[in-house]
Amino acid sequence: MGIFLTLALNGIVNGSLYFLMAAGLTLIFGLMRVVNFAHGGLYQWGAYLATFVFATTDNFVLALAVGMLIAIILGIVMERGLISFVYHNENGQLLVTMGIMLILTELIKVPFGPSELSSNTPTDLSNSWLVGQVVIVQYQLFMIGASIVVFILLLWILHKTRLGMIVRAGVYNPELVEACGIAIGRVFTIVFALGAGLAGLAGALAGPYLGAVTPTMGFDMQLSAFIIVVVGGLGSLTGSFIGSMIIGILTAVVSFYFSSLAVLVNVVVMVIVLLIRPQGLFGERESAT
Repeated sequence: MGIFLTLALNGIVNGSLYFLMAAGLTLIFGLMRVVNFAHGGLYQWGAYLATFVFATTDNFVLALAVGMLIAIILGIVMERGLISFVYHNENGQLLVTMGIMLILTELIKVPFGPSELSSNTPTDLSNSWLVGQVVIVQYQLFMIGASIVVFILLLWILHKTRLGMIVRAGVYNPELVEACGIAIGRVFTIVFALGAGLAGLAGALAGPYLGAVTPTMGFDMQLSAFIIVVVGGLGSLTGSFIGSMIIGILTAVVSFYFSSLAVLVNVVVMVIVLLIRPQGLFGERESAT
Protein backbone atom coordinates (compact mmCIF):
# COMPACT_ATOMS: atom_id res chain seq x y z
CA MET A 1 0.00 0.00 0.00
CA GLY A 2 2.86 2.35 0.82
CA ILE A 3 4.38 1.87 -2.64
CA PHE A 4 1.02 2.43 -4.32
CA LEU A 5 0.39 5.67 -2.42
CA THR A 6 3.93 6.90 -3.10
CA LEU A 7 3.56 6.21 -6.82
CA ALA A 8 0.16 7.91 -6.85
CA LEU A 9 1.60 11.01 -5.16
CA ASN A 10 4.55 11.12 -7.55
CA GLY A 11 2.15 10.70 -10.44
CA ILE A 12 0.02 13.63 -9.28
CA VAL A 13 3.14 15.79 -8.95
CA ASN A 14 4.24 14.75 -12.44
CA GLY A 15 0.73 15.49 -13.67
CA SER A 16 0.84 18.95 -12.11
CA LEU A 17 4.00 19.75 -14.05
CA TYR A 18 2.59 18.25 -17.22
CA PHE A 19 -0.57 20.34 -16.89
CA LEU A 20 1.29 23.65 -16.77
CA MET A 21 3.03 22.64 -19.98
CA ALA A 22 -0.05 21.18 -21.69
CA ALA A 23 -2.29 24.10 -20.68
CA GLY A 24 -0.17 26.48 -22.75
CA LEU A 25 -0.40 24.20 -25.77
CA THR A 26 -4.16 23.91 -25.26
CA LEU A 27 -4.66 27.67 -25.16
CA ILE A 28 -2.53 28.22 -28.25
CA PHE A 29 -4.23 25.51 -30.26
CA GLY A 30 -7.71 26.26 -28.94
CA LEU A 31 -7.78 29.80 -30.28
CA MET A 32 -5.14 29.92 -32.96
CA ARG A 33 -5.15 26.36 -34.30
CA VAL A 34 -1.34 26.44 -34.11
CA VAL A 35 0.39 23.24 -33.07
CA ASN A 36 3.46 24.74 -31.43
CA PHE A 37 6.37 22.31 -31.63
CA ALA A 38 8.61 25.01 -30.10
CA HIS A 39 6.75 24.88 -26.78
CA GLY A 40 9.41 22.65 -25.26
CA GLY A 41 12.05 25.26 -26.01
CA LEU A 42 10.13 27.85 -23.97
CA TYR A 43 9.91 25.35 -21.11
CA GLN A 44 13.65 24.74 -21.33
CA TRP A 45 14.59 28.43 -21.35
CA GLY A 46 12.31 29.07 -18.39
CA ALA A 47 14.01 26.24 -16.51
CA TYR A 48 17.55 27.43 -17.22
CA LEU A 49 16.95 31.11 -16.50
CA ALA A 50 15.05 30.35 -13.28
CA THR A 51 17.81 28.00 -12.13
CA PHE A 52 20.48 30.61 -12.87
CA VAL A 53 18.59 33.42 -11.13
CA PHE A 54 17.84 31.31 -8.06
CA ALA A 55 21.48 30.19 -7.79
CA THR A 56 22.59 33.82 -8.10
CA THR A 57 20.05 35.59 -5.88
CA ASP A 58 18.58 32.83 -3.67
CA ASN A 59 15.19 34.40 -4.43
CA PHE A 60 12.81 31.72 -5.69
CA VAL A 61 9.91 34.07 -6.39
CA LEU A 62 12.19 36.18 -8.58
CA ALA A 63 13.43 33.02 -10.29
CA LEU A 64 9.87 31.95 -11.13
CA ALA A 65 9.09 35.44 -12.45
CA VAL A 66 12.19 35.49 -14.65
CA GLY A 67 11.45 31.98 -15.96
CA MET A 68 7.97 33.09 -17.00
CA LEU A 69 9.17 36.42 -18.37
CA ILE A 70 11.84 34.98 -20.67
CA ALA A 71 9.29 32.51 -22.06
CA ILE A 72 6.74 35.28 -22.63
CA ILE A 73 9.31 37.45 -24.44
CA LEU A 74 10.42 34.55 -26.63
CA GLY A 75 6.80 33.62 -27.26
CA ILE A 76 5.86 37.13 -28.42
CA VAL A 77 8.90 37.32 -30.68
CA MET A 78 8.06 33.91 -32.16
CA GLU A 79 4.40 34.72 -32.70
CA ARG A 80 4.85 38.20 -34.15
CA GLY A 81 8.04 37.49 -36.08
CA LEU A 82 7.30 34.10 -37.64
CA ILE A 83 4.19 32.18 -36.62
CA SER A 84 1.75 34.97 -37.49
CA PHE A 85 2.70 34.48 -41.15
CA VAL A 86 1.72 30.78 -41.20
CA TYR A 87 -1.58 30.80 -39.28
CA HIS A 88 -3.44 29.16 -42.17
CA ASN A 89 -0.59 26.93 -43.31
CA GLU A 90 -0.31 23.75 -41.25
CA ASN A 91 2.83 22.55 -43.01
CA GLY A 92 4.35 25.97 -42.50
CA GLN A 93 3.49 25.87 -38.79
CA LEU A 94 5.16 22.48 -38.47
CA LEU A 95 8.37 23.56 -40.19
CA VAL A 96 8.60 26.95 -38.50
CA THR A 97 7.94 25.76 -34.94
CA MET A 98 10.22 22.73 -35.28
CA GLY A 99 12.96 25.00 -36.59
CA ILE A 100 12.48 27.38 -33.67
CA MET A 101 12.63 24.44 -31.26
CA LEU A 102 15.99 23.33 -32.66
CA ILE A 103 17.35 26.88 -32.51
CA LEU A 104 16.22 27.41 -28.90
CA THR A 105 17.71 24.07 -27.87
CA GLU A 106 21.09 24.89 -29.38
CA LEU A 107 21.14 28.51 -28.21
CA ILE A 108 20.72 27.48 -24.58
CA LYS A 109 24.14 25.83 -24.79
CA VAL A 110 25.85 29.14 -25.58
CA PRO A 111 25.51 30.75 -22.12
CA PHE A 112 25.12 27.56 -20.06
CA GLY A 113 27.13 24.90 -21.91
CA PRO A 114 26.10 21.41 -23.07
CA SER A 115 26.16 19.80 -19.61
CA GLU A 116 23.34 19.65 -17.11
CA LEU A 117 22.97 22.44 -14.54
CA SER A 118 22.18 21.51 -10.95
CA SER A 119 19.01 23.02 -9.50
CA ASN A 120 18.37 23.23 -5.77
CA THR A 121 15.10 23.18 -3.87
CA PRO A 122 14.29 26.41 -1.99
CA THR A 123 15.02 26.05 1.71
CA ASP A 124 11.54 27.22 2.68
CA LEU A 125 10.01 24.41 0.59
CA SER A 126 12.42 21.60 1.44
CA ASN A 127 10.63 20.14 4.47
CA SER A 128 9.21 16.62 4.35
CA TRP A 129 6.88 14.53 6.48
CA LEU A 130 6.37 10.81 6.94
CA VAL A 131 2.67 9.98 6.82
CA GLY A 132 2.27 6.24 7.34
CA GLN A 133 4.65 4.75 4.80
CA VAL A 134 4.56 7.73 2.46
CA VAL A 135 7.10 10.57 2.43
CA ILE A 136 5.42 13.85 1.53
CA VAL A 137 7.77 16.58 0.34
CA GLN A 138 6.73 20.21 0.80
CA TYR A 139 7.94 21.21 -2.68
CA GLN A 140 5.72 18.54 -4.21
CA LEU A 141 2.70 20.01 -2.42
CA PHE A 142 3.71 23.45 -3.68
CA MET A 143 3.77 22.19 -7.27
CA ILE A 144 0.35 20.53 -6.91
CA GLY A 145 -1.07 23.71 -5.39
CA ALA A 146 0.43 25.85 -8.15
CA SER A 147 -1.16 23.74 -10.87
CA ILE A 148 -4.58 23.85 -9.20
CA VAL A 149 -4.38 27.63 -8.80
CA VAL A 150 -3.39 28.03 -12.47
CA PHE A 151 -6.22 25.72 -13.56
CA ILE A 152 -8.83 27.68 -11.60
CA LEU A 153 -7.40 31.02 -12.76
CA LEU A 154 -7.48 29.96 -16.40
CA LEU A 155 -11.06 28.74 -16.07
CA TRP A 156 -12.00 32.10 -14.56
CA ILE A 157 -10.27 34.01 -17.36
CA LEU A 158 -11.91 31.94 -20.09
CA HIS A 159 -15.42 31.96 -18.65
CA LYS A 160 -15.73 35.11 -16.55
CA THR A 161 -13.76 37.83 -18.33
CA ARG A 162 -14.16 39.80 -21.55
CA LEU A 163 -10.86 38.40 -22.84
CA GLY A 164 -12.14 34.89 -22.25
CA MET A 165 -15.35 35.66 -24.10
CA ILE A 166 -13.37 36.97 -27.07
CA VAL A 167 -11.06 33.96 -26.97
CA ARG A 168 -13.96 31.49 -26.96
CA ALA A 169 -15.70 33.40 -29.73
CA GLY A 170 -12.49 33.49 -31.72
CA VAL A 171 -12.23 29.71 -31.57
CA TYR A 172 -15.40 29.31 -33.61
CA ASN A 173 -15.57 32.47 -35.69
CA PRO A 174 -12.47 34.71 -35.76
CA GLU A 175 -13.85 36.64 -38.74
CA LEU A 176 -16.92 37.69 -36.76
CA VAL A 177 -14.74 38.82 -33.86
CA GLU A 178 -12.67 40.91 -36.26
CA ALA A 179 -15.85 42.35 -37.78
CA CYS A 180 -16.91 43.54 -34.31
CA GLY A 181 -13.92 45.86 -34.24
CA ILE A 182 -11.72 43.63 -32.08
CA ALA A 183 -8.12 43.23 -33.23
CA ILE A 184 -7.97 39.44 -33.27
CA GLY A 185 -4.25 39.58 -34.05
CA ARG A 186 -3.62 41.30 -30.72
CA VAL A 187 -5.72 38.68 -28.96
CA PHE A 188 -3.67 35.97 -30.65
CA THR A 189 -0.48 37.56 -29.31
CA ILE A 190 -1.89 37.78 -25.76
CA VAL A 191 -2.98 34.15 -25.81
CA PHE A 192 0.34 33.00 -27.25
CA ALA A 193 2.21 35.00 -24.59
CA LEU A 194 0.05 33.45 -21.84
CA GLY A 195 0.67 29.96 -23.17
CA ALA A 196 4.39 30.66 -23.42
CA GLY A 197 4.45 32.01 -19.86
CA LEU A 198 2.88 28.78 -18.58
CA ALA A 199 5.62 26.79 -20.31
CA GLY A 200 8.23 29.02 -18.66
CA LEU A 201 6.57 28.56 -15.27
CA ALA A 202 6.56 24.79 -15.77
CA GLY A 203 10.26 24.88 -16.55
CA ALA A 204 11.03 27.09 -13.55
CA LEU A 205 9.22 24.65 -11.26
CA ALA A 206 10.75 21.60 -12.93
CA GLY A 207 14.36 22.44 -12.07
CA PRO A 208 14.17 21.96 -8.28
CA TYR A 209 11.84 18.97 -8.70
CA LEU A 210 14.13 17.16 -11.14
CA GLY A 211 17.33 18.29 -9.42
CA ALA A 212 18.92 19.53 -12.64
CA VAL A 213 18.12 21.12 -15.99
CA THR A 214 19.46 19.63 -19.24
CA PRO A 215 19.66 20.61 -22.92
CA THR A 216 17.27 17.77 -23.83
CA MET A 217 14.57 18.47 -21.27
CA GLY A 218 12.48 20.48 -23.72
CA PHE A 219 12.14 17.60 -26.16
CA ASP A 220 11.37 15.14 -23.36
CA MET A 221 8.58 17.26 -21.88
CA GLN A 222 7.13 18.29 -25.22
CA LEU A 223 6.30 14.71 -26.20
CA SER A 224 4.41 14.11 -22.96
CA ALA A 225 2.57 17.42 -23.31
CA PHE A 226 1.39 16.63 -26.83
CA ILE A 227 0.16 13.20 -25.76
CA ILE A 228 -1.79 14.83 -22.93
CA VAL A 229 -3.36 17.46 -25.18
CA VAL A 230 -4.48 14.78 -27.64
CA VAL A 231 -5.80 12.48 -24.90
CA GLY A 232 -7.65 15.29 -23.11
CA GLY A 233 -9.04 16.81 -26.29
CA LEU A 234 -7.57 19.58 -28.43
CA GLY A 235 -8.58 22.95 -27.04
CA SER A 236 -10.04 21.57 -23.78
CA LEU A 237 -8.50 23.00 -20.61
CA THR A 238 -10.33 20.51 -18.39
CA GLY A 239 -9.21 17.73 -20.71
CA SER A 240 -5.60 18.85 -20.32
CA PHE A 241 -5.91 18.79 -16.53
CA ILE A 242 -7.50 15.34 -16.39
CA GLY A 243 -5.21 14.01 -19.10
CA SER A 244 -2.17 15.32 -17.23
CA MET A 245 -3.16 13.43 -14.10
CA ILE A 246 -3.82 10.23 -16.05
CA ILE A 247 -0.49 10.36 -17.89
CA GLY A 248 1.35 11.53 -14.77
CA ILE A 249 0.16 8.61 -12.63
CA LEU A 250 0.59 6.13 -15.46
CA THR A 251 4.14 7.32 -16.08
CA ALA A 252 5.03 7.05 -12.38
CA VAL A 253 3.67 3.49 -12.10
CA VAL A 254 5.13 2.16 -15.34
CA SER A 255 8.50 3.85 -14.76
CA PHE A 256 8.76 2.16 -11.36
CA TYR A 257 8.20 -1.33 -12.72
CA PHE A 258 9.28 -1.05 -16.38
CA SER A 259 11.18 2.19 -16.87
CA SER A 260 11.92 1.62 -20.54
CA LEU A 261 8.22 1.24 -21.41
CA ALA A 262 6.87 4.49 -19.93
CA VAL A 263 6.76 6.46 -23.19
CA LEU A 264 5.44 3.49 -25.17
CA VAL A 265 2.58 2.94 -22.73
CA ASN A 266 1.60 6.62 -22.94
CA VAL A 267 1.52 6.42 -26.73
CA VAL A 268 -0.62 3.27 -26.53
CA VAL A 269 -3.06 5.07 -24.22
CA MET A 270 -3.27 7.94 -26.70
CA VAL A 271 -3.98 5.54 -29.57
CA ILE A 272 -6.69 3.74 -27.59
CA VAL A 273 -8.39 7.02 -26.65
CA LEU A 274 -8.33 8.20 -30.27
CA LEU A 275 -9.78 4.92 -31.51
CA ILE A 276 -12.66 5.14 -29.05
CA ARG A 277 -13.13 8.92 -29.08
CA PRO A 278 -11.21 10.64 -31.90
CA GLN A 279 -11.74 14.13 -30.44
CA GLY A 280 -10.19 13.14 -27.11
CA LEU A 281 -11.82 12.68 -23.71
CA PHE A 282 -13.18 16.23 -23.42
CA GLY A 283 -12.73 17.56 -26.94
CA GLU A 284 -15.61 18.56 -29.20
CA ARG A 285 -16.00 16.92 -32.57
CA GLU A 286 -15.65 19.51 -35.32
CA SER A 287 -18.39 19.41 -37.89
CA ALA A 288 -17.34 18.90 -41.47
CA THR A 289 -17.72 21.91 -43.74
